[in-house]
Amino acid sequence: MSKAEKTRQFIIESTAELFNKKGYAGTSLSDISEATGLTKGSIYGNFENKDEVAKEVYLYNARLLQAGVANDLNPEMTSREKLMALLNHYRNSWDAHFSRGGCPIMNTAIESDDTMPFLKTEVKKSFKAWSDKIARIIDEGKSKNEILETINPSDYSYLFIMLIEGGILISKTTDDRNHLFNALDRITKIIDTELIK
Repeated sequence: MSKAEKTRQFIIESTAELFNKKGYAGTSLSDISEATGLTKGSIYGNFENKDEVAKEVYLYNARLLQAGVANDLNPEMTSREKLMALLNHYRNSWDAHFSRGGCPIMNTAIESDDTMPFLKTEVKKSFKAWSDKIARIIDEGKSKNEILETINPSDYSYLFIMLIEGGILISKTTDDRNHLFNALDRITKIIDTELIK
């Protein structure tokens, strides 16, 4: 990495939690400067504007989340075990995620919905990638005769995402993780009663 690339990465990593907690609108250039210890000129010497910083920070936060989920998966697992590993990731990482401000995909989706198309585009890609990952597990299960052939992978993958994100939203708002856990339990029931042969 060049010095400029290292500085960019430092800015991204130093402001990742800040943006996730305060959001785009709530994070000022002064906040970025304080978090990094760099001057405003140095920040804008490495990024074109605040939009570019926010986009790169979002991508970094989303990659961290996706990497955490991927680390819990093992190619030798059955389809059910892989789906359960995804759910268990959220069950077991509550404290880590919520201490950093919650789910970066949901946080950014809510804030960017009507006002920031440059971030909304990236969030849409994240939801699509997440859905595709779950759908691949379901498709693989169908090919291995572990999951019912009639199941539509895309429908179920988005249903699972809706339940997880809804559980996170209510849990974070009420400071009660049981709402998320109830959503994860409901997905488990769906997996066992509607998907698995």
